[in-house]
Amino acid sequence: MDIAPAPIVRQALYLEVADRLRDMIRTQSLESGQWIDEVRLTGELGISRTPLREALKVLANEGLVRLEPRRGCFVNEVSVQDLEQIFPLMAMLEGRCAHEAALRATDAQLAALAPLHEALQAHASAGRIDAYYETNYQIHVATQALADNRWLSDMVDGLRKVLSLFRHKSLSLPGRIQESCAEHLAIYAALKARDPEGAEALARKHLLRQLDALRTLARAGSRTPTDIIQEDPSHASTRLARSRTRRANA
Repeated sequence: MDIAPAPIVRQALYLEVADRLRDMIRTQSLESGQWIDEVRLTGELGISRTPLREALKVLANEGLVRLEPRRGCFVNEVSVQDLEQIFPLMAMLEGRCAHEAALRATDAQLAALAPLHEALQAHASAGRIDAYYETNYQIHVATQALADNRWLSDMVDGLRKVLSLFRHKSLSLPGRIQESCAEHLAIYAALKARDPEGAEALARKHLLRQLDALRTLARAGSRTPTDIIQEDPSHASTRLARSRTRRANA
């Protein structure tokens, strides 16, 4: 007896709109703290107010936007305290993604990540922060997919949405983009070496180093990039200057 195939069910329009808005937040077309102009968005997206407002309710439940009575909807902002709580959790989860990816990924799947890492190096060398961030994002998502653990993915996705509000601010710290690239290359080497413990440890460190960079930026406030470099003990120019000082005082 032939069984008729199930009909294709199209995703509800408001869910498609929610996906589009998440991308706009991630790419900073909608920036943290920005008031969301519903009239402009309905025109740009070619939709009515109803699916837009339903989509905004979804994003509000995810913590990406906030709805304020008589004021409208705003893209949320993440505080330093929020980051202090989120990043250690994200480090554990992304570390586990790397662990499971090292165990499960095929050689062909790992080889497919090579062009992304090559692009990452090129963007880091040229200081292209926007392009670096996008490639960095693709690598994180690809590693998560290689872990092939839907429960883990659900948790990572939820936190990654919130962290998209902060996007690549850590990369504005002098020297951070080069350090981040080196960390990614080390994780990739551990994946190819089938070293789950090493990949997990390196992935955790990578996330926590991002938090360290954000702490440094938060402390810096209105200081100049030169001031930050001088006070950042991890930065190469700082290490060189301190080495020279020690030799001069010896």
